[in-house]
Amino acid sequence: MTEVLRTAGVWLGLGALLYLVLCAALYLFQRSLLYFPQPARGTASWMELSVPGAQLHVSLQERSGPQAVLYFGGNAEDVSFSLAELAATFPEQSVYALHYRGYGHSTGQPTETALQADALALFDHVARQRADITVVGRSLGSGLAVSLAAQRTVSRLVLVAPYDSIEAVAAQHYPLFPVRWLIRDRFDAVALAPRVRAATTVIVAERDEVIPRARTDALVSRFAPGVVRLVVVPGAGHNTLDGHPGYDAALAGRP
Repeated sequence: MTEVLRTAGVWLGLGALLYLVLCAALYLFQRSLLYFPQPARGTASWMELSVPGAQLHVSLQERSGPQAVLYFGGNAEDVSFSLAELAATFPEQSVYALHYRGYGHSTGQPTETALQADALALFDHVARQRADITVVGRSLGSGLAVSLAAQRTVSRLVLVAPYDSIEAVAAQHYPLFPVRWLIRDRFDAVALAPRVRAATTVIVAERDEVIPRARTDALVSRFAPGVVRLVVVPGAGHNTLDGHPGYDAALAGRP
């Protein structure tokens, strides 16, 4: 019996050690699980924006007039490829699509604090010339879009496949780990949603396999009454929203 207990103790100790090693790996390498920098392969026009610690690459379509769209994409998105669709959806508006730090030709390393500051810097730069600004955030970028709309006056907010927080999404995907103690970039959109006053469209993929519907619903519930219009795209997955009927109309704000 003593030998059995000793063997069981050894295995439990090894299991605990392995668990701690996995927790340490998640903590140390979490940003490589969250951010997947992409080079800029599209041929879109672009500009550079200087911010503390980085030179930002912004793909753009410029139009005359006061209207503009700022776009914040997903964690593995080359937004230079997204520009054509955005330009077709918003043909009379200037469109600015931010390549996050480390993406495209942008320098620096992506972190929550840095990206939130970059989003504000881009808005302030555009607002010097454009008075009517729509903010669009997709997936990871939805958290940036909510943060921006909570701190600046925007004309309209569009959230595509959004979440309440990256912390909550990670906790749902990795229930065996103490994610709330380990995570560094929380993107806590749900805490900022009550401060948003702009008319907001939330576009949800019916079959989203990345952002659980519960996470989107938790975010929507925190906006002030009457602020959000919810659009569910039937049959769409997280990465296939673009090709489904109704998506472009919802993006543009059409019924």
